[in-house]
Amino acid sequence: MTWRDSLGRALAGTADLRDASRLLREAPLFELGRAADRVRRRIHPDGVVTYIVDRNINYTNLCACGCSFCAFYREKGASDAYLLSDEELSKKIGETIALGGTQILLQGGLHPDWGIEEAVRLVRAVKRHPIRLHGFSPPEIWHFATRSGIGLPEAIARLKGAGLDSIPGGGAEILDDEVRGLISPRKIGWEAWAAVMREAHRQGLPTSATMMFGSVETPEQVARHLVRVRDLQVETGGFVSFIPWTFQPGNTALARDPRYGTGGGNGLGNPTGYLRVLAVSRLLLQNVRRVQVSWVTMGAKVAQLGLFFGGNDFGSTMIEENVVAAAGVSFRMTEEEIVSTIRDAGFAPARREAYPC
Repeated sequence: MTWRDSLGRALAGTADLRDASRLLREAPLFELGRAADRVRRRIHPDGVVTYIVDRNINYTNLCACGCSFCAFYREKGASDAYLLSDEELSKKIGETIALGGTQILLQGGLHPDWGIEEAVRLVRAVKRHPIRLHGFSPPEIWHFATRSGIGLPEAIARLKGAGLDSIPGGGAEILDDEVRGLISPRKIGWEAWAAVMREAHRQGLPTSATMMFGSVETPEQVARHLVRVRDLQVETGGFVSFIPWTFQPGNTALARDPRYGTGGGNGLGNPTGYLRVLAVSRLLLQNVRRVQVSWVTMGAKVAQLGLFFGGNDFGSTMIEENVVAAAGVSFRMTEEEIVSTIRDAGFAPARREAYPC
């Protein structure tokens, strides 16, 4: 069995876990890129690359989880812990609308005192404005439900009833509990993450799916993540996009952990590793229409290259971004720069209003 055999099955949409692992480990980078681009052109023959103008509002950095890969969170009582007031939230939304933004991406830490009532109040505060709300990752929703002693169906129904439009795929990291036990032992396991997504899709809420790689995982565990997202999409059809991005080690406890480097040592955390994972993601996830490049973590040039490795969406202008910035990464792009970067690569830029496009 060779990487060529695995690549052939990937192009046909029949690759399994072993095929994905083999491609990540053995396939030449540009062979992967050509194959992923072929799949991208099959799914999106018009050559359009989409993007959105929105703002990532982190309503609090207080978090009961304390993940070792996160530089953003603060424990209760920390001098620089914060919780946005309604006035601060409203001001940020007003600024977003004035800049042409059509959506708010709302996420925060797992506030130790918050349950579903506080989350519903926050949704209603956002929806007082004429803007779409893409908010609350699966760990947040699980946290709200658990704190309030209710089930996932009720928690999601109440958030949807208050105005939540869609759910981001954050908190996925790697959907493998061995990895999660190393980098985020107090966060929900992969099956709980999938349970939130399954219920959201059942209730008609579209979601994205994400993957953070390049920390302590192996290529096999990356492959397992992709297969699990693909299988859930077969079951529900509710994922509208997939966003792989690399671990940013700056200011994190994980960067000081001797176990760090297993994934990075396999080359997954550097630009060529990123393009490799992006291409395999496009090949494996042919049932998810949009694969997004990550200029926020990789910069404009690598993201532009990603359009030839299966990517067909350039993400957000990120009027505001705090989590990656806390790790010391400060790539910024205006809407004009995004448009010109897409156009310079030979694609047609198209601004989308929300998920799904």
